[in-house]
Amino acid sequence: MSTSVRVQQADFDLSQEIAQLRAGNPKVGAVVGFVGTVRDMNEGLDVAAMELEHYPGMTEKSIEAIVEQARGRWPLSGALVIHRVGPLLPQEQIVLVAVSSAHRGEAFAACEFIIDYLKTEAPFWKKEDTPEGARWVDARDSDETALDKWTAKAPAI
Repeated sequence: MSTSVRVQQADFDLSQEIAQLRAGNPKVGAVVGFVGTVRDMNEGLDVAAMELEHYPGMTEKSIEAIVEQARGRWPLSGALVIHRVGPLLPQEQIVLVAVSSAHRGEAFAACEFIIDYLKTEAPFWKKEDTPEGARWVDARDSDETALDKWTAKAPAI
């Protein structure tokens, strides 16, 4: 399985990244991707810009561990995570999660799993510029709830 994890300031080309993920593997029957972008509003306030910080080395290892967990759950052909850092403006791309597999079900589940873990477990810090000044952004309750579905135990029979 090909795996690529990149943390970078530069933007990425979605179609080029997807083409590279599936290139040369005739067993790939599905590619699922998620692109997160900067919104111009959060929690009722206008957002003029966002800055993402990370801990170099530690962040990449954390993301690689998340991808390894996905590989342990689903038969994937490939996985790609690109997460941008530095200053970003509304509508700019922040993150790409893309996975390939033989079948769509595994690809959808793995992609959702990876982004749910990224939102809560990867060491990134977000600061937004708003009319009220700069503010650090905490994880949302909905992100924690999304993560819970992957860690919930099956009901007893």
